[in-house]
Amino acid sequence: MIEVKGNVIDKQTRCAHYHSERDVIAIKFFCCQTYFPCVHCHEEHGCGNHAVWPKERFHEKAVLCGVCQTELTIEQYMMSDYRCPHCDAAFNPGCQLHAHYYFDI
Repeated sequence: MIEVKGNVIDKQTRCAHYHSERDVIAIKFFCCQTYFPCVHCHEEHGCGNHAVWPKERFHEKAVLCGVCQTELTIEQYMMSDYRCPHCDAAFNPGCQLHAHYYFDI
């Protein structure tokens, strides 16, 4: 099982900040190469050197489905239509509003 750091409240990567039924992804932060459920968890427990994923590295695995533990590339995640391509778990479409905290978009 991949370790997810931060204020994680369940095995599907929900955290104290985001814990709806669809909040089931974690993001590997570019700066520290560590998975966190959200930017707030990274701010509280992360490396202190926040950096976003550059576009030329969107082919790398950086998104974790908390339901099936499948790692997705950033490209796969962005083209997923808010569902895991492996287990079909629904992802929160509201996460697109925060994508700039994680990815160079």
